Amino acid sequence: VQLQASGGGLAQAGGSLRLSCAASGSIFSINDMGWYRQAPGKQRELVATITSGGSTNYADSVKGRFTISRDNAKNTVYLQMNSLKPEDTAVYYCYAKIYNQVTINGYWGQGTLVTVSS
Repeated sequence: VQLQASGGGLAQAGGSLRLSCAASGSIFSINDMGWYRQAPGKQRELVATITSGGSTNYADSVKGRFTISRDNAKNTVYLQMNSLKPEDTAVYYCYAKIYNQVTINGYWGQGTLVTVSS
């Protein structure tokens, strides 16, 4: 199983970016999917998660600005980031709990860098 993230880059404060993460490989079903981020010198933190049924959860710091969604047919999770702030600068990692008909395992994407300039 692989998770391929894309969509990072440079944005100005107040701007927007959209991240995508597609899962591929031996997949029977995907449970929770999510985005985490790690800023320089800090620990990785949760940004947002979404269940297979579409229930979402957000970190307080991004509520009202970021929106997580998923396309189950494409095994893809998205993160729409609006009103970006310099403190959103980090490497963003996608995550998915994937069931392959035998076990459920957690997988991480490779990370995509988001840089927000003031």
